Amino acid sequence: MECSGVGFEPEGVLACFGQRHLITTMPDRLDVLTGSCVQIPCSFDVPVQHKDTFISAILPSGVWIKENSNFGEHPDRVIFNSSETFNRYQGKITGNMSQKNCTTIFFNVTTNYTNRYYFRIESQPYRATDPEKFVNIVVRGEVKEGTPVSLNCSAVAPCPEHPPELTWTLPTQFTSENQLQENPDQTNSVLSTVTFTPSYLHHEMNITCTAVYPVGTSNKTAEHNMMLNVSFSPKDTSASISPADSVLVGSCVNLTCSSTANPPVTNFTWFHISEGKTTKVASGQNYFLNVTAGDGGQYYCEGRNSHGCGKSNEVQLAIKGQELVIGVAAGTLGAILLISLISLFVWRRNSRLHDGLERTDSPQGQNSPVGTVCTNQTTAGEEPEEPAEDQPEEIQYGDIDFSKLQTKETPAAAQDRIQGQESEYAEVNVTGSRAQEPPLNNLDGLYAQVN
Repeated sequence: MECSGVGFEPEGVLACFGQRHLITTMPDRLDVLTGSCVQIPCSFDVPVQHKDTFISAILPSGVWIKENSNFGEHPDRVIFNSSETFNRYQGKITGNMSQKNCTTIFFNVTTNYTNRYYFRIESQPYRATDPEKFVNIVVRGEVKEGTPVSLNCSAVAPCPEHPPELTWTLPTQFTSENQLQENPDQTNSVLSTVTFTPSYLHHEMNITCTAVYPVGTSNKTAEHNMMLNVSFSPKDTSASISPADSVLVGSCVNLTCSSTANPPVTNFTWFHISEGKTTKVASGQNYFLNVTAGDGGQYYCEGRNSHGCGKSNEVQLAIKGQELVIGVAAGTLGAILLISLISLFVWRRNSRLHDGLERTDSPQGQNSPVGTVCTNQTTAGEEPEEPAEDQPEEIQYGDIDFSKLQTKETPAAAQDRIQGQESEYAEVNVTGSRAQEPPLNNLDGLYAQVN
């Protein structure tokens, strides 16, 4: 039989290939979340030929070796030794080594914990490693939002008739399933599996698995906590500008982009919106800008990581002086609109007056329009009163039918009456015509006031 020094055995004895001096029982694989802890169910036994060498009364030390069971040339592979105060991995052996229970828990697991792990015992005069059995620990660095996740929690069940009850505390809705199972070492445990879909709001929140053991008429509890590490694309992305008020050309402004993301945002990009056109203007979380006349408008930013990007709100950069130009333009437009309305009003008024004059010049005997009254009409034989010099004339337009004003008169008086009638018609026409045209000075003054 060919023998080799590879492996570990009672002092002074070489191990032969195919011969195990320590037999361990542990899971083949454990999936763990980064930032949490991992419990390795473990038990061991000593082969018959070494029963006399292993003294259970002497508490052995438990040793965990990473990657390869042969650590003679690579002592750094030893990551935990229960007899040492300080270890590379923070943990403890929770099982009773005197009863060959090597169950171990490691805390604050990180992604570099992913590897194979072998177990070794050291006890005078017996020391040995099981080179054929290892547990493969796989650490997932992140739980992605929106992706269903399953977590396992187990607790030993020393009394299968009264197994512990496992419950979960999670920050979201979940489904769980519990089952009693027999371990390879023929012990029993309760395994609880919980399934849920994480959100970015659950990042860095705690998950708790609690085991309640019935002990007589009371209960005893044990629990394990872990923190969720949820990866997500940028959320709550926002842009801000300082100063927020209008600035002068040549001033310096600072635009800042902020976002929540896991992993953190690796790239910030700034965009400028002006006259309906969007332009990429800068990269970086902060954008320092020496303001020019063309920098006015809206700005927004985008944050991006390996899972996607998030867009911010839009912020306005206002430049002093541009508001005045806009105000003057708006005032000019308003003045043009007002002048147009005045011109339309004058034109419509002239049109109505022109229609009234045409009705006044209609032939005698034509009926007057309903509702029109001539203000200077007098009773037969009465002289019309002269208006006061300081009182403005109120003129309403209508038809005057002198043929209905019949009095006894001489031929000479009739001739005078006809001449007077023609003179009054002429006076009415002239007065009405002048009333149509407002003085040009007033219109010019209104135009100047608007401008």
